[in-house]
Amino acid sequence: MRVLILGIAGGIARKLATRLLDAGHEVLGIDVRPWSSAPHGIELHRVDVRKRAAEDVFRRRRPDAVVHMATVTALTVSGGERGRINLDGTKAVFDHCRAYGVKQAVFVGRHTFYGAAADSPLYHSEDEPPRALENVPELADLVAADLYAATALWRMPEVTTTVLRLVYTLGSPGTGTLASFLRGRRVPMVLGYDPLFQVMQEEDVVTAIQLALEKRIRGIFNVAGPPPVPFSIIIRETGRTPVPLPGPVLERLLGRFGFPALSKGSLAHIKYPIVVDNARFREATGFRYDNDEGRILRIFREASPPPGSQG
Repeated sequence: MRVLILGIAGGIARKLATRLLDAGHEVLGIDVRPWSSAPHGIELHRVDVRKRAAEDVFRRRRPDAVVHMATVTALTVSGGERGRINLDGTKAVFDHCRAYGVKQAVFVGRHTFYGAAADSPLYHSEDEPPRALENVPELADLVAADLYAATALWRMPEVTTTVLRLVYTLGSPGTGTLASFLRGRRVPMVLGYDPLFQVMQEEDVVTAIQLALEKRIRGIFNVAGPPPVPFSIIIRETGRTPVPLPGPVLERLLGRFGFPALSKGSLAHIKYPIVVDNARFREATGFRYDNDEGRILRIFREASPPPGSQG
């Protein structure tokens, strides 16, 4: 199978590309970022997915499957450019899939689609709408991209569309949204709140995406690994110190005195949990994770010790 990975220079995308290559697939990639150490046999194109040069890759190489990982997901990134990348880029991807005969399109989204709200159910199913986006406006463009990808299920019946809503990754190399919360030695919490977080190790995420491709599943699927863990335990088990503060005080301290420079919208996410039910995905693919929560937190602590630590 010829697989085109968009955003191939990202950490998880690199691992997916290598895994697919080892499994005998032909792998191509598009990204504006370089990947100088890419394994021999992976065909790279340094272009913007929104530009004509990206469409030329679709037209000339005619991939069987496309994995769209070229979205900006970090809550710490804001601005109009993020919206253009996420929504305009996703529209371009699905337009090209339809025009050039792609058989399967996998959109890799995030479980934050469901939003963080006080009245949300503990476990979100794939049938639920997003909630409380006014609390986390940084999520609006990623939610819009997810919803647009989902419309391909009825707009483009000739393409097997798969929308994956992945929980956070946490491990080596210590990047991602949750890792940004844990960047400092002292980690802020909102006083009186200790939300549950779901985490996966990157190799398990790669396995999930590979299964989605090879099983050719169609629909929207939550993807999760071990049971959720309270934020305070994640903080302590990764060698940090939790610092509970009243919300208004914490807002004024963001980016100061050693606290991470989180957006104000991120505060809702460290108050209320976003936990997903992944039964549908497990039933469709037989997915099982290999790394439990203890191992995930240990790997992260070793890869990203607290600042000033001796490791």
